[in-house]
Amino acid sequence: MKLIGILLLLSLTLGCGAYNSMNSAPGTFPNISQLVPNTATAGGAGFVLTVNGTNLGMGAVVYWNSVAHNASYVTGNQLTATISATEVANQGMVPVYVHANGQNSNTVMFTVQ
Repeated sequence: MKLIGILLLLSLTLGCGAYNSMNSAPGTFPNISQLVPNTATAGGAGFVLTVNGTNLGMGAVVYWNSVAHNASYVTGNQLTATISATEVANQGMVPVYVHANGQNSNTVMFTVQ
Protein backbone atom coordinates (compact mmCIF):
# COMPACT_ATOMS: atom_id res chain seq x y z
CA MET A 1 0.00 0.00 0.00
CA LYS A 2 2.89 2.34 0.82
CA LEU A 3 4.44 1.59 -2.57
CA ILE A 4 1.22 2.48 -4.38
CA GLY A 5 1.01 5.77 -2.45
CA ILE A 6 4.61 6.64 -3.29
CA LEU A 7 4.11 5.80 -6.98
CA LEU A 8 0.94 7.89 -7.07
CA LEU A 9 2.71 10.84 -5.46
CA LEU A 10 5.64 10.50 -7.86
CA SER A 11 3.37 10.38 -10.91
CA LEU A 12 1.49 13.48 -9.75
CA THR A 13 4.76 15.34 -9.15
CA LEU A 14 6.14 14.47 -12.58
CA GLY A 15 2.80 15.21 -14.25
CA CYS A 16 2.82 18.70 -12.78
CA GLY A 17 6.23 19.43 -14.29
CA ALA A 18 8.07 19.78 -11.00
CA TYR A 19 11.08 17.95 -12.43
CA ASN A 20 10.81 19.16 -16.01
CA SER A 21 14.29 19.77 -17.41
CA MET A 22 12.93 22.73 -19.40
CA ASN A 23 12.26 24.76 -16.24
CA SER A 24 14.64 27.70 -15.89
CA ALA A 25 16.72 28.35 -12.84
CA PRO A 26 15.24 30.88 -10.41
CA GLY A 27 15.93 34.49 -11.31
CA THR A 28 16.21 34.03 -15.08
CA PHE A 29 12.86 35.55 -15.97
CA PRO A 30 13.34 38.75 -17.96
CA ASN A 31 11.87 41.86 -16.36
CA ILE A 32 11.24 45.27 -17.92
CA SER A 33 11.73 48.21 -15.57
CA GLN A 34 11.61 51.07 -18.08
CA LEU A 35 10.96 51.95 -21.72
CA VAL A 36 12.80 54.93 -23.22
CA PRO A 37 11.01 56.78 -24.64
CA ASN A 38 7.75 55.70 -23.02
CA THR A 39 5.50 57.83 -25.24
CA ALA A 40 5.33 58.85 -28.90
CA THR A 41 3.15 61.16 -30.96
CA ALA A 42 0.65 59.46 -33.27
CA GLY A 43 1.68 59.97 -36.87
CA GLY A 44 5.25 60.75 -35.82
CA ALA A 45 8.50 59.28 -37.03
CA GLY A 46 9.84 55.86 -36.17
CA PHE A 47 12.37 55.63 -33.35
CA VAL A 48 14.72 53.37 -31.45
CA LEU A 49 13.10 51.95 -28.32
CA THR A 50 15.41 51.25 -25.40
CA VAL A 51 14.25 48.55 -23.01
CA ASN A 52 15.84 48.61 -19.56
CA GLY A 53 15.43 45.78 -17.07
CA THR A 54 17.05 42.57 -15.87
CA ASN A 55 17.85 39.20 -17.45
CA LEU A 56 17.53 40.60 -20.97
CA GLY A 57 19.91 38.14 -22.61
CA MET A 58 21.51 37.93 -26.02
CA GLY A 59 19.06 36.71 -28.63
CA ALA A 60 16.15 38.37 -26.85
CA VAL A 61 13.16 39.50 -28.88
CA VAL A 62 11.13 42.64 -28.15
CA TYR A 63 7.41 42.29 -28.80
CA TRP A 64 5.62 45.51 -29.75
CA ASN A 65 1.85 45.06 -29.97
CA SER A 66 2.41 41.28 -30.37
CA VAL A 67 4.84 41.79 -33.29
CA ALA A 68 8.37 40.43 -32.83
CA HIS A 69 11.27 42.84 -33.32
CA ASN A 70 14.88 41.73 -33.37
CA ALA A 71 16.58 43.32 -30.40
CA SER A 72 20.08 44.70 -30.32
CA TYR A 73 21.84 43.52 -27.18
CA VAL A 74 23.48 46.38 -25.29
CA THR A 75 23.95 44.67 -21.91
CA GLY A 76 22.08 42.04 -19.90
CA ASN A 77 20.07 44.98 -18.58
CA GLN A 78 19.42 46.85 -21.84
CA LEU A 79 18.14 46.13 -25.34
CA THR A 80 17.16 48.34 -28.25
CA ALA A 81 14.64 47.75 -31.03
CA THR A 82 13.60 49.86 -34.00
CA ILE A 83 9.93 50.86 -34.09
CA SER A 84 8.65 52.09 -37.46
CA ALA A 85 6.48 55.13 -38.13
CA THR A 86 3.69 52.79 -39.25
CA GLU A 87 3.64 51.26 -35.76
CA VAL A 88 2.96 54.64 -34.14
CA ALA A 89 0.50 55.92 -36.73
CA ASN A 90 -2.52 55.70 -34.41
CA GLN A 91 -3.18 56.74 -30.82
CA GLY A 92 -3.47 54.10 -28.16
CA MET A 93 -1.74 51.94 -25.60
CA VAL A 94 0.77 49.45 -26.98
CA PRO A 95 1.82 46.39 -24.96
CA VAL A 96 5.57 45.73 -24.94
CA TYR A 97 7.30 42.66 -23.56
CA VAL A 98 10.56 40.76 -24.03
CA HIS A 99 11.09 37.08 -24.73
CA ALA A 100 14.48 35.98 -23.38
CA ASN A 101 15.92 32.92 -21.68
CA GLY A 102 12.92 30.95 -22.92
CA GLN A 103 10.56 33.12 -20.85
CA ASN A 104 8.33 36.16 -21.37
CA SER A 105 8.83 39.27 -19.27
CA ASN A 106 6.21 41.43 -17.67
CA THR A 107 4.22 43.61 -20.08
CA VAL A 108 4.72 47.37 -20.01
CA MET A 109 2.31 49.72 -21.78
CA PHE A 110 3.69 52.31 -24.21
CA THR A 111 1.51 55.36 -24.93
CA VAL A 112 1.01 56.68 -28.46
CA GLN A 113 -0.71 60.05 -27.97
